[in-house]
Amino acid sequence: MTLPTPAIVPERGAQRIPRWILLLFCAAYVLPGLVGRGPWRNADLSAFGFMASVAQGHAPWHVPAIAGIPAEGGLLPYWVGALAIKLLPFLSADLAARLPFGMALAGVLALVWYATFHLARTEAAQPVAFAFGGEAHATDYARALADGALLALMASLGLLQLGHETTPEIMQLLATALYAYALAAAPFRPRKSLLTSLVALPMLAMSGAPAVALGLGLAGALVCRGSHYEAVRKLLPWLLLSSALAALAAWPMEGWAWRLRAHWAWELLPRYLSLLGWFCWPAWPLAAWTLWRWRGHLTRRHIRVPLVIAAVPLLTSLLMNASDRAMMLALPPMAVLAAFALPTLRRGVSAAIDWFSVFFFSAVVLFIWLYYLSMQTGWPATPLANIRRLADGFEPQWSAAALALALLGSLAWLALVRWRTARHQHALWKSLVLPAGGVALGWLLLMTLGLPPIDYARSNLPLMQRLAAHLPRQAGCVAAPGLPLHVLAAMEFQGGWAVDASKALAQSDCAYAVVSVDTATRADANWQAIGTVKRPTERNASLVVLARQAQR
Repeated sequence: MTLPTPAIVPERGAQRIPRWILLLFCAAYVLPGLVGRGPWRNADLSAFGFMASVAQGHAPWHVPAIAGIPAEGGLLPYWVGALAIKLLPFLSADLAARLPFGMALAGVLALVWYATFHLARTEAAQPVAFAFGGEAHATDYARALADGALLALMASLGLLQLGHETTPEIMQLLATALYAYALAAAPFRPRKSLLTSLVALPMLAMSGAPAVALGLGLAGALVCRGSHYEAVRKLLPWLLLSSALAALAAWPMEGWAWRLRAHWAWELLPRYLSLLGWFCWPAWPLAAWTLWRWRGHLTRRHIRVPLVIAAVPLLTSLLMNASDRAMMLALPPMAVLAAFALPTLRRGVSAAIDWFSVFFFSAVVLFIWLYYLSMQTGWPATPLANIRRLADGFEPQWSAAALALALLGSLAWLALVRWRTARHQHALWKSLVLPAGGVALGWLLLMTLGLPPIDYARSNLPLMQRLAAHLPRQAGCVAAPGLPLHVLAAMEFQGGWAVDASKALAQSDCAYAVVSVDTATRADANWQAIGTVKRPTERNASLVVLARQAQR
């Protein structure tokens, strides 16, 4: 038995955010971090290394490689980045590769808005009709909920850093959001739904997540099979075709061998729950409230579609040792679910969210400004001393543009807080505007005022500059067995050395080698250490430069 809808929304509650303000929100979230920084170590730099290897002709398109080590999983993200590098030669390679991934993040935000809009237009999602009229109009109600879903996604902590990297997971995120749109729009946009469903799952598989693609395909097929909408039921064979294409697309790229590796242990459950708790905040508590308040409507498409799409990556993350990158794919559908909690929130809960956001994000803003003041003036002395202690060799930089953007963002935050707290607001999305605004402002300040120390600590460029003091630029071949991919990528594309990491040190013909401390201690007598290098953020040496005895 289906319970009556729990949404009671008067006409004044279905206000929409002015489009120019919503676009400014999105710009403040997406654009910071695109320019002014280099690739950051680990996944961001490793992915860029594979893209640059193809674009600069160091490796073929079908086998991107760093220092002779081929890429694993889907190749589509590397092709996208490499193509951007080739089409934008007037930009630095890392900036050119980053641009399409920034556009992908913007696409995710737009797709979440439209998916929520179409789901909220269905009959079962509509608010209670008042006896004498005055309830929210269906279209206005859907737009207000879509605005709320977009704010919920931007407020999610897990999307903040991972969503701004140049990694395959961004393309996976885009494909997941595209699939959510395909299922949501099927009753109203059948042709667009058909085309996007055919694209989404193969795109997901070609980006390195074929198992997730098949899981989503199966879940979507079950949703379509039991739908009351004829247009949705007609989508079923196309979803099966899309799933088959996804499976076929993964085989040539050896995506199955890469992704289907799970080592489950019960000890991982607390770690998984902890990750879920902060990574999906604040979307997950709102999504859980939606499931409770709409529990009589779990079979309705406005609940079932985002629920099944979120369940697949959440399960995948659990099976992949609590992977945060797999969990990120659950954020778009979880934000859609969170939006349907907004018409049912009590005033006390909404007020608690607002005051927590005001105090927490205002404290973050003051903290960042305090560190910036210390870097530029030396007062107070402790923050700058802490930075120099943690990042050896860092020197503060000043940028008028960064300061101007940070001031504008801070003034906008004060105006937003004043708007929210000055009087009672009726809009459905009012409870999420401060969390989303605080996250966007925090990211803006970090990528303007805090970017110099963050970039210095996260980049491998300072490490390469220290390495260049011991390793000649004309060193020829440099052996680097056992080093992480991001270090190898930095050596090739920031240091400019020809690196070979595919052979063991004893089998290498190179005149020089860069290895870890442990590998250096096991090197034979043909090699002699000529220098040690440490990362600015590490206390002990992390790399050792070796030269063959015959070269000395």
